[in-house]
Amino acid sequence: MKLSDAKTGKPLIQPITPHLWFDKEAQEAAEFYCSVFPDSKITSSTTLHNTPSGDCDLVSFNVWGHPFMAISAGPFFKLNPSISFMVNFDPSREKNAREQIDEVWNKLSDGGTALMPLDKYPFSERYGWIQDKFGVTWQLILTNPDGEPRPTIVPSLMFVGSNFGKAEEAREFYLSIFRNARPGTLFRYGPGQEPNAEGTVMFTDFMLENTWFAAMDSALEHRFNFNEAISLLIRCETQEEIDYYWDKLSAVPEAEQCGWLKDKYGISWQITPAAMDEMITTGTPKQRDRVTQKFLKMKKFNIAELQTAFEEK
Repeated sequence: MKLSDAKTGKPLIQPITPHLWFDKEAQEAAEFYCSVFPDSKITSSTTLHNTPSGDCDLVSFNVWGHPFMAISAGPFFKLNPSISFMVNFDPSREKNAREQIDEVWNKLSDGGTALMPLDKYPFSERYGWIQDKFGVTWQLILTNPDGEPRPTIVPSLMFVGSNFGKAEEAREFYLSIFRNARPGTLFRYGPGQEPNAEGTVMFTDFMLENTWFAAMDSALEHRFNFNEAISLLIRCETQEEIDYYWDKLSAVPEAEQCGWLKDKYGISWQITPAAMDEMITTGTPKQRDRVTQKFLKMKKFNIAELQTAFEEK
């Protein structure tokens, strides 16, 4: 069943899916995350052949109900904390939330590196930020059950370097593009919180197409920024939707390739046809190869051409 907008009756796009790029570890990483977090499972796994990166494993999985994808496509992009994943352990939902946060932290600590130790902070009784053994970063937080509830997993964007001070602007930009969107909380840095400038964003969150995101500015010295290692995938039902999001988001023409684009903040997006999931996961090897060779030649995806390649006799 497809969800529809109550006002327009038009189909809602599926949740925006974080896409993780690994050298060779996509399957191993997906299995690891499904072992770390409750209610998690791999939903599909396939291999794309004859790509510029050789044979690429493509894995779809859910982490505590939130969709993810991962690909093994070579050592071209390095994961970093510019996009991390907040994990809300809410005592009003999970009776043993405090025990759960410690258990998940201990599992992620195996081969991982703590960026902020699991401890008590002014904003939470229990919080920690960790980079796991694969390079993905997670912010584990014991949430306040009195606040407005949020999903368990929330992708978090950190605006640093030349992007510092643009978190609020980016939030408003995305809210203006996505049709099913709404703002959430907004907290600003106050005086005496240098090097972060007063008035910039200490924390905000917002919802795009039933997917919640968080964002913050940080003026601390960070030797990283947004890159293709973590992209955000939008599944579109129609060519009209693909054209719309492509036109609104793409700001770096040289980054346009195989359905990928970069927006003006350097965040990578993938604008893909929802139908391609079925082509890749359920098609015969020949059908998958034809579709793969067709989309490798594209910048913006053309649904009709992909469908023709899939159905070719």
